[in-house]
Amino acid sequence: MTQDTLAVDDQSSARPSPRRISIRWKIAGAFAGVIVLVGVSVVAVVYYVMVPSLRTQVDQRAFAMAVNLSDAAAAHVVAGNSLALHALVAKYALFDEVAYIFVEDAAGKVVAHSLGTFPGELHSGSSAGALRQTLHRTLSFRGKDVYETRVPILEGQVGAAHVGIWGDAVEGEIRAAILPLLGLIVGVLAAGVALALFVAGGISRPIRHLTKSAESMSRGDLDTPIAVDSRDEIGELADSLERMRASLKAAMARLGRRSSSA
Repeated sequence: MTQDTLAVDDQSSARPSPRRISIRWKIAGAFAGVIVLVGVSVVAVVYYVMVPSLRTQVDQRAFAMAVNLSDAAAAHVVAGNSLALHALVAKYALFDEVAYIFVEDAAGKVVAHSLGTFPGELHSGSSAGALRQTLHRTLSFRGKDVYETRVPILEGQVGAAHVGIWGDAVEGEIRAAILPLLGLIVGVLAAGVALALFVAGGISRPIRHLTKSAESMSRGDLDTPIAVDSRDEIGELADSLERMRASLKAAMARLGRRSSSA
């Protein structure tokens, strides 16, 4: 054998063996992966189902506020009582989630509003016939999203009431409703991962015991019985190894007797 061949053999023997992943971590990883996948799917379903529902509830609350405002403002609009109308609008604007409120008459003129200076971009510019219909729209006001609901006053004959709700308030309510549920789901996922580790440990423990027993047998230890308390395939494997150990021990004993007699 040449020196080059010996050098190659020495390098091959000195090369470290690839790092093995314990069966416990393989089983735990598989279980945890399934649990996380199911959890993520549940979170996605909850998010895409609950968010539209919560948004609808906010719209309904804004609609109810606009209806109450239109009913309360009807007499003031008809009577032309601007002072009482402004006081009514200011009272409804005290709610934190309200961005603005304004009332327009049948001609589309803004007769009362909750803003210091009424911005022109908020004016709907609707015709008298359009004011008879309820309207929901999303727009940008002062750099923020606003969800506006318009409700006709006396079926649009005298005007309409507009209520704008801050988008941040809507998103805040959605987060307040969803985050506790997401926290619960994350807790269940963590408990599932911990359970997966526990189950994987219970499965891998007897396998590691059988591995050590097989290594002992390969070193010539045939006196230590192999006992694993398991009623599944691992138990059957342990019984097979025990029978093999007993057979090898008996064969070695017969071989020893023959050598002694010879």
